[in-house]
Amino acid sequence: MEGKNEQRAGLLYGIGAYVMWGLVPLFWPLLKPSGAIEILAHRMVWSLGVVTIALLALRRWAWIGALVRDRRKLALISVAAATITVNWGLYIWAVNNGQVVEASLGYFINPLVTIAMGVLLLGERLRPVQWVAVATGLAAVLVLAIGYGRPPWISLVLAFSFATYGLIKKKVNMGGLESLAAETAVLFVPALGFLLWLAATGKSTFTAGGTGHGFLLAATGIVTAIPLICFGAAAVRVPLSTLGLLQYLAPIFQFGLGVVYFKESMPPERWAGFALVWLALSLLTWDALRTARRNRALAVKLLATAAAAPATATPTPEGAAILPGDAAPLGGTTTPAPEAATTTGTEAPNPTQQKIT
Repeated sequence: MEGKNEQRAGLLYGIGAYVMWGLVPLFWPLLKPSGAIEILAHRMVWSLGVVTIALLALRRWAWIGALVRDRRKLALISVAAATITVNWGLYIWAVNNGQVVEASLGYFINPLVTIAMGVLLLGERLRPVQWVAVATGLAAVLVLAIGYGRPPWISLVLAFSFATYGLIKKKVNMGGLESLAAETAVLFVPALGFLLWLAATGKSTFTAGGTGHGFLLAATGIVTAIPLICFGAAAVRVPLSTLGLLQYLAPIFQFGLGVVYFKESMPPERWAGFALVWLALSLLTWDALRTARRNRALAVKLLATAAAAPATATPTPEGAAILPGDAAPLGGTTTPAPEAATTTGTEAPNPTQQKIT
């Protein structure tokens, strides 16, 4: 009974995290007339404050010393910080410039880009259905490029920057709050310096926009941290396959807001491109669920064999044990939203490392 309650709570946390990430396009326009770079700088500064308070409350600071002594990990954190800066900044700019639908497309195609990077950079092998899904995604980009008269560059930059960020985070191997704290610490000095420069030159909107506007800019830290905390609570309570399904909630909500609330145009060629993307994601979902069921059946068989002959070790065909409940995330990825750490390939990642913004 307690286990079911934990899973139910985890599902609610996960839904809450992805719904908040999906509704975040409603927040960024409230920060006008602040520009995207000023909003981004405030987000970096205030996010560090919020996650620092959370880490102090949880008494999770022992990792700092080990990180400072590890130059390689520090370098990777710095690259991750630079990559997520591009992702965050472009996303804010896109939302505040009437490109919510194209921004949502970036997070729809992100799992496909992540899989492609796993093949090209890590030499991973795909199942036939995954190849079909990737090819369908490429066809979707071509259709959208023809329809736009240009490549959907906002979507592509968001997808590739997010996939790159996930690849780096896979190598860093840190928890969500810890990694966000480290990344925003790297970004804190330049972000604060930029805000001070804006104030010195009279271009800052932090105080010029009034007290309410200042509070909204400070709330960027809460908007960043709260969904991440909910995601972390979900990741330790529900299977990766469940998180893999939930990850599509964020771009679905973003797409819906773009069409219904912001009333962005959807000509036939755009619908056709999105339909191909959704077909590709449906193929990934079906393949992942089928693979998860197969893995569980194999795990049960192996455990039964081990119970019958406890002295005999029975390896899997790949030579690695499969535990009950293990399931590869959809398409080899578990992707939250804009600042999530993603993984590539078919191995099951540590879900606590993955987040969106």
